[in-house]
Amino acid sequence: MAVDELVDLKFRLADGTDIGPNKYNSCATVTSLKEKIIAQWPKDKENGPKSINDIKLINAGKILENNKTLGESRVPISEVPGGVITMHVVVRPPLPDKNSDKLQDNSKKNGGCACSIL
Repeated sequence: MAVDELVDLKFRLADGTDIGPNKYNSCATVTSLKEKIIAQWPKDKENGPKSINDIKLINAGKILENNKTLGESRVPISEVPGGVITMHVVVRPPLPDKNSDKLQDNSKKNGGCACSIL
């Protein structure tokens, strides 16, 4: 892949909707792609990513590493001229609130066992 080559990418979300397609330079990092995804995330979707660490980008069955460029990630050029490469976006589900976990843990401790000894 040439250093200054432009690549057409679109990002497929879990519900089948897409962000893009847009042109990206082959020397763009995966981190910069994730930042653009967060900025362009549809406002009507629940549980959107809060940071780049909440997103995994998958292309051709491989999870792309944040510190690598598209060229280093060996993103294949579409065989069809003018074709668009689709990357899949996986968002980590939101972590439960720590305070609510403590309340649930306390209720389990205070509840005790409902068993009886015969």
